[in-house]
Amino acid sequence: MELKNIEILLEKYFDGETSISEENELRKYFSSTDVSAHLMHHKPMFAYFSVAAAQKSEDKKAIRSVKSKTAWLSIAASIAVIVGVVAYVQNRTEVANSDLGTYDNPEVALKETQRALAMLSKHVNTGIESVTYVKEYKKSKNLIFKQ
Repeated sequence: MELKNIEILLEKYFDGETSISEENELRKYFSSTDVSAHLMHHKPMFAYFSVAAAQKSEDKKAIRSVKSKTAWLSIAASIAVIVGVVAYVQNRTEVANSDLGTYDNPEVALKETQRALAMLSKHVNTGIESVTYVKEYKKSKNLIFKQ
């Protein structure tokens, strides 16, 4: 009768309908020495489950250490964000309080603006000269390869 009961429990086990006590009964049966010959191919699976259950307690320690590392990393990241925000706000208030590019005399302001625009114009003209070289290159390439 016990063999018939084990076969029924195995069928329920593979259908996912067993309770914990029924699974423990299966584990106990397959860990014994008197396993039926036609059920012997299930024995390594239940032996693996027994070994895995014993190793599970060792894995919890590793999970806890990973969780604690994650907690410390999140705390450090929060502190870094707070320091960054404080530095940004402080820098922004310093820039707002300083007088950058303000002139009391309009003539001095006009001369400084003209000087800055002349420098900008010089750099733009240098860039335009490079573009003319590129146009000449394209013309030569089109003549050679006749696209």
